[in-house]
Amino acid sequence: MNALLEPGLYIVATPIGNLSDLSPRAAHILANADVIAVEDSRVTAKLLQHIGGNRPMLPYHDHNGERIRPQLIARMANEVVALVSDAGTPLISDPGYKLVREARAAGRHIVTLPGPCAAIAALTLSGLPTDRFLFVGFLPSKAKARADAISEIAGLRATLIFYESGPRLSATLAALGSLLGDREAAVAREISKRFEECVCGTLIGLASRYAEAPPKGEIVIMVAPPSAPEAATEAEGDVALIEALTRLSPARAASEVAKATGLDRRTLYQRALALQE
Repeated sequence: MNALLEPGLYIVATPIGNLSDLSPRAAHILANADVIAVEDSRVTAKLLQHIGGNRPMLPYHDHNGERIRPQLIARMANEVVALVSDAGTPLISDPGYKLVREARAAGRHIVTLPGPCAAIAALTLSGLPTDRFLFVGFLPSKAKARADAISEIAGLRATLIFYESGPRLSATLAALGSLLGDREAAVAREISKRFEECVCGTLIGLASRYAEAPPKGEIVIMVAPPSAPEAATEAEGDVALIEALTRLSPARAASEVAKATGLDRRTLYQRALALQE
């Protein structure tokens, strides 16, 4: 049992590139954990070496999760168990959520230590809208499944964030451009490292850029929301109002038509009253 920390699960965000991004609090947890659940012990060993620590590690990933989770949850009763991914915040595109869910069901103490996340860091570099965004993660590799996944989110008015690998980057950008239209987009890589870059353009233009020279490393693709539809004409508004007034009060008809057409609700309400007379 660790006298410095309360037993339980500690979700620890680790650097996505620059090791200096590890927070002092995260370093303290890792240096004092009884065991660290890791994706790859070789990667986490370098991080421990950076902070001068040497703690026991236990591989935890998709392939052994069903077998290892019960062991980790049992140890949380009396020991400090730290959960890390190879880079960034655990649970983002990895199976950590199952461990958290089962630890919570078992009544274990759970603490999260916020820190680096490639999706959020890339979004801040892109210059794309940040008020509403959707993290999609990796798209399916097969063309039909990928097209179906893109079609599901095509109309969402939010910046879309994807993870991708270098060899698949151009094909993914081309598929996005084909199904979403040639929207504004950005590709970020090597975040927090010496050669960090964020290249902005359109989906088709970026697909062409990377077709002959796919980059190395882990990559984040960001796609701008669809453009706002053009507002309907007053005549089109009248047609919609006349139909809506057969079902709704003037106020509700004006609200419905305003949402559907982009026309001003107050103006539509006055027009609805006039049409009703």
